[in-house]
Amino acid sequence: MTEQSAATPSLSEQEQVRHEKRARLLAEGVPPYPIEVPRTHSAAAVHAAWGHLTAGEETTDVVSVSGRVVFIRNTGKLCFATIQDGFTQADSGIRLQVMLSLAEIGQERLDAWKADIDLGDFVSVTGTVISSRRGELSVLATAWQLASKALRPLPTLHKELGEETRVRQRYADLVARPEARDMVRLRALVTRSIRETLHSEGYLELETPVLQLVHGGAAARPFGTHLNAFDIDMTLRIALELFLKRAMVGGADRVYELGRIFRNEGIDSSHSAEFTMLEAYQAWGDQKSIAAITQKVIVEAADAALGTRVIQSPAGEINLDGEWAWKPVYPTLSEAVGEEITPQTDVAVLRLIAVAHGVAHDPGWTAQKLVMELFGEIVEPHLLQPTFVCDYPPIAQPLARQHRDNPDLIEAWDLIVGGVERATGFSELIDPVIQRERLVAQSLKAAAGDLEAMQLDEDFLAALEFGAPPMGGLGLGLDRLMMLFTGAGIRETILFPLLKPQG
Repeated sequence: MTEQSAATPSLSEQEQVRHEKRARLLAEGVPPYPIEVPRTHSAAAVHAAWGHLTAGEETTDVVSVSGRVVFIRNTGKLCFATIQDGFTQADSGIRLQVMLSLAEIGQERLDAWKADIDLGDFVSVTGTVISSRRGELSVLATAWQLASKALRPLPTLHKELGEETRVRQRYADLVARPEARDMVRLRALVTRSIRETLHSEGYLELETPVLQLVHGGAAARPFGTHLNAFDIDMTLRIALELFLKRAMVGGADRVYELGRIFRNEGIDSSHSAEFTMLEAYQAWGDQKSIAAITQKVIVEAADAALGTRVIQSPAGEINLDGEWAWKPVYPTLSEAVGEEITPQTDVAVLRLIAVAHGVAHDPGWTAQKLVMELFGEIVEPHLLQPTFVCDYPPIAQPLARQHRDNPDLIEAWDLIVGGVERATGFSELIDPVIQRERLVAQSLKAAAGDLEAMQLDEDFLAALEFGAPPMGGLGLGLDRLMMLFTGAGIRETILFPLLKPQG
């Protein structure tokens, strides 16, 4: 049994052929993975400098280009191949034709090309820049070298990859589909735009701990882990909030973080166990001022990534331009169900409304919880245009400030666009006494078995007791913003999504 077959016992016929080629090349003294190969120009640079050539026009300009072979046609005395360059900020991977003729490289190197090179291999080709008879910009080879031997075949480039294959073998997806490459480039543009917008507004970018002793900042079930060095249990963060607020206590005026967070919850077309969140905090701000910066972040990201503020969705056209609506929870829900609902509405009445509208509910839910569920099921899916849903019951955000005009509400909003929550923001609670009361209530829920309730974080409360300025805060899901911009599911917007193991 050969070394290759021992290491990889279930090779396909094509994989076996490629392994044998690798072994033969090594035996012949040809490195299948050389450290360096000639490269003077990218494919994009060749197109930029010689794209003006007319059909059949030749030059004496010599270049060395390299890339992955994505098309190959080997005929008698003239071989054609298309190499694909890596994708960049500027392009999605430029392709360039190379031509290998008997007259230019001789019989030995032409035969070697036919024998050694397969689709998917990386090669370096040196030669003169010409335009073929059909007008295709090409490099007519005078020399070539294998740069990297691919031991697995490429996916069939003219057939659509299935969704499961796309997300499980993203590397193959990126090679095969320009749409996959464009998603990566678009996300990079959006991320860069967010940073530039916040930088222009005077925000400092911070990094906060992923490993935490106490999980908090959101109602979510955490992932647990163990720190061997201290022999203590820890969790992965479920939010960025509490450490960013510590920085605000320390005197930072405006801060943000673009960070990965982890929630041990359901996974579906709009939820992932790990995802990217933007959180930002603004001293001397409130829910209105932080809503303004949220709108600016999203609009400028659309300008940068899409070049338009109008998005086509299955539900209709979404216009990000102009003023964004504000809709209070109780009056908007009242209008939708045809009867008045207030913070004083009895829970029994709310249960009857839930039954009448087919909204599943738990008999043990409080009135506030029922209001949240009714709104989420009856109203939220129909909010197509950007809408700040505001004036929530206190249960919605334990870290939000009581409403300045109505003690039964809090100063918090959820941004709904296209029927989906994209961001949340509020006037931050900075009273350490009230914050302690709310966190104690959360910790009692956790003790009673609520896996999503926050725990009592004494260190955070100690920081808050040190004194924090009035502030507004926001949380924006980057993955859901990408879903809005592209219409794709969350598994497509995340480059390498968490997947259930096969088999």
